[in-house]
Amino acid sequence: MNKFYGTGIAIVTPFLADGQVDYDGLKKLINYLIDGGVEYIVSLGTTGESATLSADEKKKILAFTAGVVDGRINLVAGIAGNNTAEVVEQVKAFDITGYDAILSASPQYNKPTQEGIYQHYKAIAENAKLPIILYNVPSRTGSNVSAETTVRLARDFKSIVGIKEASGNFDQINQIMRDKPADFLMISGDDPISLPMIALGAVGVISVVGNALPHQISDMIRRCLNYDFKGAQKGHYDLVDITRLCFVEGSPAGVKTALKQLGICGDKVRLPLVAVSDYTADKIIKEIQKF
Repeated sequence: MNKFYGTGIAIVTPFLADGQVDYDGLKKLINYLIDGGVEYIVSLGTTGESATLSADEKKKILAFTAGVVDGRINLVAGIAGNNTAEVVEQVKAFDITGYDAILSASPQYNKPTQEGIYQHYKAIAENAKLPIILYNVPSRTGSNVSAETTVRLARDFKSIVGIKEASGNFDQINQIMRDKPADFLMISGDDPISLPMIALGAVGVISVVGNALPHQISDMIRRCLNYDFKGAQKGHYDLVDITRLCFVEGSPAGVKTALKQLGICGDKVRLPLVAVSDYTADKIIKEIQKF
């Protein structure tokens, strides 16, 4: 599972002005990320605005992304939801060609108990044809996957190979790192705290800001993984302001503003998301120009 060491990018879904998927922009972005030296791409995560994509759009985007990547780097598909039976059917029907794993966020809105979260992932693991990476992001889902549940899943299912941990709770991160199986991967789900998480044993990041700055993010992460934390600190601090700005009015609106400035794709997002304010856009543009 060392294919998930380093920098993964939760890739945005570019849209045209009329709201349709911009496949030319998506191709340009994929190639930009590969040229930027990232280790893998995650398609249709939260950053990909999967919540506002139809089933047909998702199928086309996943197939298109695999075709453009063409085996040059590793590839992960985001498949999640709060209806376990529906997620299981999606996993069973998924064409795995070109993909190396599935990233699945814990159910949002329902606020299941820890046993419910365990049973949800158990059902996915028993039906998936690819390794599973858990995704804990309580700020979005409304419920936390506890350290105990994460470790239980890691021990009970060999196909559950890691977790994208975005709770920001270092007490929880410490517990998982202490108790998990040796080969279970901890992956940072928060750009700003990737460096300290790797110092505790995480194997990398699934980044949002890396859409715009793949070289800078992947260089910093590689330095961390090579135990050059002193060397990584400059890159880490250089990214503080742009990272904050990319999230201050919601993701992925912020990073799409940066991508527009870089000439990669437009900044269109789908409702209920809206573009960042002119005030924030101006700050993002000025920050990107520094790089």
